Amino acid sequence: MYTSQVMDHFTNPRNMGEIKDANGVGEVGNAKCGDIMRIYLKIENGIIEDVKFMTYGCASAIATSSISTEMIKGKPIEAAINLKNKDVVELLGGLPTHKIHCSVLAEQAIKAALADYYTRQGIDPEPILGKICSTCDHCESCHG
Repeated sequence: MYTSQVMDHFTNPRNMGEIKDANGVGEVGNAKCGDIMRIYLKIENGIIEDVKFMTYGCASAIATSSISTEMIKGKPIEAAINLKNKDVVELLGGLPTHKIHCSVLAEQAIKAALADYYTRQGIDPEPILGKICSTCDHCESCHG
């Protein structure tokens, strides 16, 4: 059912935890399945110096949180802005169809943290990031 990459990130998640002095924090969730992702960013001089996550959810939710943080850590903000859920799925070697929404949550949690970062800088994030979805209510089920 799950690829070895998914199982590796689920059983050995990278960048799990909180950043106490984060300058961008975003949280998204899916009320139907109960997955909640919180992303913490520490951005300095346009570079994501550190990123951590706290996720409550299934194996796919934890794995997508883990790998998405690896994809942006140490990179310019643009890497996070341009992150797409399909890239997350591809790096994980695929996800079951009914778990794809977990990758959408990971993308949206990062975008929500970026929106918070820009807002703290006095910058309207919507022209840069587009509309941020804080819920994934359109998804049928995470644990189905």
